[in-house]
Amino acid sequence: MNICLYGSGSRKIDKIYTDEAYKLGCLMAKNNHTLVFGGGDTGMMGACAKGVHDNDGKSIGIAPEWIGNFEPLCEDCTDFIYVDTMDERKSEFVKNSDAFIISPGGIGTLDEFFEIITLKKLKQHDKKIIVFNINHFFDKMFEMIEEMSEKGFLYKQEEIFKVANSLDEIFKNLKDE
Repeated sequence: MNICLYGSGSRKIDKIYTDEAYKLGCLMAKNNHTLVFGGGDTGMMGACAKGVHDNDGKSIGIAPEWIGNFEPLCEDCTDFIYVDTMDERKSEFVKNSDAFIISPGGIGTLDEFFEIITLKKLKQHDKKIIVFNINHFFDKMFEMIEEMSEKGFLYKQEEIFKVANSLDEIFKNLKDE
């Protein structure tokens, strides 16, 4: 299965998060999953990719070449798809992935997360989406989403994404049909 990881590329992330991302990458490789990601060599993306590569796994990086001006790109990817824009990047994520894991990140990660759940809500894909809630990182966002729903801004709907608080929960959700 090709699994897309959304997550920060920041170098300032606490080790609590990057250690879990590394372990995720190790387990992805051991379970013969291919990592699809933004191609960054640092932060959550870089830690997960390192776990994949340290365990002889496969990865597909997707990024515009100019993003290298902002963060280093991973040189160990099995394949790398260069695109011109961030919109093309997100389209390639959808095209090349069977499931999505959202790990802690910043504005770019939130943009990717909300786009992928919107596309699922609009029936543009039916792929699994799992939010990796390391150390309760996303709890405030879940509260906000719940409040939006309670106040009528969101339609009551089937569960669009699953929340996983551990690596075991991620892989259980990936297997569940």
